[in-house]
Amino acid sequence: MSGGAKAIRIPIFVAAIISLLALPAYAQGLGKKGGSHAPPAEARPKVDEKAYKAALDRIPTPKQGYDPWGQARQSDAAKTPNKPNQ
Repeated sequence: MSGGAKAIRIPIFVAAIISLLALPAYAQGLGKKGGSHAPPAEARPKVDEKAYKAALDRIPTPKQGYDPWGQARQSDAAKTPNKPNQ
């Protein structure tokens, strides 16, 4: 392979890689008129603050805190007091 053929192949190869990387970003923009998937602000339902706070108040508070590691750890009675290393 001569130096001239190699000099032509490298830029063509680099341009092909760049165009393949840019193709998904270009395809995302095709076919969209609005540009956003979110519905317009007029079509969104209004949030009722009073109803939201009332729903939060109806959630019962637990009597005991939830311990996600409770099953993985040993119980407190099985623990030994810390002893300094000698």
